[in-house]
Amino acid sequence: MSLLEKAVRSAQNTDYAFTKFITANDAGKTGGHQAGFHIHKHVWPLFFDTPGDKGENKDKFVTIKWQDDFETDSRFIYYGVGTRNEYRLTRFGKGFPFLTDDNVGDLLVLCKVDEENYEGYVLSTDEEIEDFFAALNISSSDTNQLIPKQFQLNFEEMLTSCFRAYIESLSEDFPPTIDLACNARNCYNSSNSINSTKVKSDPDKIILGWLDAEYDLFKTIENDRYSDLIKNPFGSVEDLVNVANTILNRRKSRAGRSLEHHLEEVFNTFQLAFESQVVTENNKKPDFLFPGIENYHDPSFDEKKLILLASKTTCKDRWRQVLNEADRIRTKHLFTLQQGVSSNQLKEMKKYGVQLVVPKAYLNSFPKQHRNEIMTLDSFISYAASIQNS
Repeated sequence: MSLLEKAVRSAQNTDYAFTKFITANDAGKTGGHQAGFHIHKHVWPLFFDTPGDKGENKDKFVTIKWQDDFETDSRFIYYGVGTRNEYRLTRFGKGFPFLTDDNVGDLLVLCKVDEENYEGYVLSTDEEIEDFFAALNISSSDTNQLIPKQFQLNFEEMLTSCFRAYIESLSEDFPPTIDLACNARNCYNSSNSINSTKVKSDPDKIILGWLDAEYDLFKTIENDRYSDLIKNPFGSVEDLVNVANTILNRRKSRAGRSLEHHLEEVFNTFQLAFESQVVTENNKKPDFLFPGIENYHDPSFDEKKLILLASKTTCKDRWRQVLNEADRIRTKHLFTLQQGVSSNQLKEMKKYGVQLVVPKAYLNSFPKQHRNEIMTLDSFISYAASIQNS
């Protein structure tokens, strides 16, 4: 069984499971004195029966088996004395391999086996991380919190009502990904009174809301379509495997195009000139080309006014894929939902002309010394608009 399969199985079979991207702060690369994994306040049930009380510290010692291989006697502690108000997981012993600069951007998975024993996994590659998200049916914005159990959904009433109306209107089991994305946006916008003015005021926040809504809608459809199926025993192991593969492949297919669909809507709202999935050299198809493919193939068009934007949910390894997508464009912009990568990787991206673009809320997950070099979606849009209006 692969490391990914073990991590998925553990997260699915334990009462409490938690995941987060490892940050520069965790690895001690931000200049702070505190070592160990920072754990969000809402995740206290993973270790404690009650949340920490301000004004006092409390801790718990646990055994964690990492990668189904080696164990650490670690300490989960709440710091509440003085100005501090945070949870951390510390004490991993000498030579612990997952708190280095190269681990920034890796995915940490912690699962509670019983009161004293836990399982820990660190997933490093883009494929592992994305497959883990697909298997658990979560998104990158669902990290840094407890992993929700499948088919246990609790949506706001208006959003749920909108989802249900859409599902009842479907003539097929699952709609095309672009239809799913569009209707998720419509439900989110109507439930939250979002109009084009609000999108323009904070595109970084809105696109994360759209992505969350689409994941929720997709899970609602899965619940509707599969709830009866999973209650009944399968005729054979082969039948079970076939259904499981169908579910996972559909999840991965949807997730792969989701980000692109929502970015396209943002760019249309801002009335930017662009085309998606057009063909450049060697049959390469960049996700977005500004202002368009005719301009790109026109040798008289000013190369400084051409912009490439790739979109990838994770980018620890896959950022290199954008390097040869458009020979005329020296700097390649890359929008990602990755939360944190190492300083070394950011330096390498800069060396090869890759400009990272992330949602504003994710900036703090990157090493502090590099944050001013990373664009937000809003600043990228401003940049593209200034180029097109010059």
